[in-house]
Amino acid sequence: MQSSVEPLEGNKVKVSVEVDEAEFDKAIDAAFRKIARQTRIPGFRPGKAPRRILEARLGTDVGREEALRDALPDYYVKALEEQDVDAIAPPEIEITSGQDAGPVQFEAVVEVRPQVSVAGYQGLRVTIPSPEVTDEEVDRQLDRLREQFGELQTVSRPASDGDFVLIDLKGYRHSEQIEGLTADDFLYELGSASVVPELDAELRGAKPGDILKFTASVPGQEEEVGFQVLVKEVKEKILPDVTDEWAGDASEFDTLEELRNDIRTRLATVKRMQAKLSIRNEVVDALVELVSEEIPDPLVNEEMQRRLHELSHRLSAQGADLAQYLQATGRSAEEFQNDLREAAVNAVKADLALRAVADAEDLQASDEEVDAEIERIAQATDQKPAAVRKQLERNDQLPAVRSDVRKGKALTWLTEHVEIADEEGKIIDRAELMNPTPDTPAEDA
Repeated sequence: MQSSVEPLEGNKVKVSVEVDEAEFDKAIDAAFRKIARQTRIPGFRPGKAPRRILEARLGTDVGREEALRDALPDYYVKALEEQDVDAIAPPEIEITSGQDAGPVQFEAVVEVRPQVSVAGYQGLRVTIPSPEVTDEEVDRQLDRLREQFGELQTVSRPASDGDFVLIDLKGYRHSEQIEGLTADDFLYELGSASVVPELDAELRGAKPGDILKFTASVPGQEEEVGFQVLVKEVKEKILPDVTDEWAGDASEFDTLEELRNDIRTRLATVKRMQAKLSIRNEVVDALVELVSEEIPDPLVNEEMQRRLHELSHRLSAQGADLAQYLQATGRSAEEFQNDLREAAVNAVKADLALRAVADAEDLQASDEEVDAEIERIAQATDQKPAAVRKQLERNDQLPAVRSDVRKGKALTWLTEHVEIADEEGKIIDRAELMNPTPDTPAEDA
């Protein structure tokens, strides 16, 4: 078999294939063996009738037609591999010679994965949240810890947000109380909106002894629900003073300074981790902005289908479907479709851009790196690496795995070379950001 490729307009190529007569005759043999299994010939068991008998009975054209139907797709795939053609859509195949006799020639016009331009990728700059920990952030963490040690104290003033109000709550419909919306001596945190927002609005400014009546919409209830609330007590949360003594009671540290330093260290670790993740996300977003080419519909549609399948699978695992998801998110089918398409376009742009960077920087995937990726897939799917490799080879997906490794290396290269700044434009020292232990020199860490 011989093949060649000719570029065409519109991101398409024409693959020309020629199969000599001897090679195609093997396909005809295979076709007649298939026909023999499907045809009953007197004197022969199914599948045992020889080709000459079948040709005499059915004609030679039958085998050739069957061979053309069965073998051409295989020849086409082999030609794609030989010519390294990355097809992204079904081909338009036309047999140009050999339909009746002799060598077989055909042409396949197919859309291929485009190569995009990412001019400027070497000078990317991304903005991420500052990894530095401020005194205000440490104070907020201390306040959260103080909340855990706060004590409730009854007050005589009207209730305000942050207070805890002791109430008798009754929810009813047509004078019938509703289970789950009725409780006595219910200690409610004002401002939490954990029942219905209207309850918070009514309790603001209320005093012990007040009786409140109102109606509100409740999820899961077809009609509005009537509420009656008796205010019994208003309690204020008194937080402990921030002292060394309190620090010793609230933590394993003896002094407030030690506690603050520990909080600062923990926050720094979390913020550095978040910053690293932000770099990768921001790099991808910035890279997508460099792609100005029109993205082929086959790639976009494939990505949309993949995302829709994943969403449907997750919803199914939760006992829900797409209609319920749309209702819960308040989006119409058209809005969902538009959002899905926009996300798919950006994902395809990111894919093409990372391929372009891998090509530009000559980033290759070694056999060892491919093996490591197969090992990772095997662990994630609880399979043996040999079984995963066999499945990938059977589905002709090993090239895709190698491509994923190259794209991963391209993303790593970008994250190591982009300029990083915080929201105020201050350049962030990469060495300090990548330092796993805050306030420790990177070489020591």
